[in-house]
Amino acid sequence: MTYFYLKALHIIFVTTWFAGLFYIVRLFIYSTEAQEKPEPEKSILYKQLMIMQNRLLVIITHPSAIITLIIGVWLAVATNFWKQPWFHVKALFLIGLYSYHLICSKIHKQMQKGVFKYTSNQLRIWNEVATIFLFAIVFIVVLKSTFTWIFGVMGLIILSIILMLGIKIYKRLRNEK
Repeated sequence: MTYFYLKALHIIFVTTWFAGLFYIVRLFIYSTEAQEKPEPEKSILYKQLMIMQNRLLVIITHPSAIITLIIGVWLAVATNFWKQPWFHVKALFLIGLYSYHLICSKIHKQMQKGVFKYTSNQLRIWNEVATIFLFAIVFIVVLKSTFTWIFGVMGLIILSIILMLGIKIYKRLRNEK
């Protein structure tokens, strides 16, 4: 019974964590694009977007990542998943996902200092990295031992190509306006 409550909570906090990761990068994009606006619009947008970034990270994204990790470790130990090969693959993707999270925190800190190192297009591509992690981790967990490396890698490559084409099409449509 406890397992199902923990699993439900784990899914809820994974969901809120990803919501935060997806939205924080959107806020990075808006913040970067706000830098091209004339004053006072630029300053007003910058101030508001920094407040939104801060609240999102501190209230939703960071706590969700921490709670996800705690419950995830608890579940892995309680079910002995950590002994299974599929879980080791998932753990590698999780290391990548937590690294992604930390890099997003670093970008946020840079923006708070007024440093904008990335274009809005680069940030749109960065936003899709979380999508790739989401797909990979969910497929690994759901398919477990039926997961084959060939189809998994091919699927991630195809997904990446589709995402990059979508970004290019969006950029072209946006430039035409």
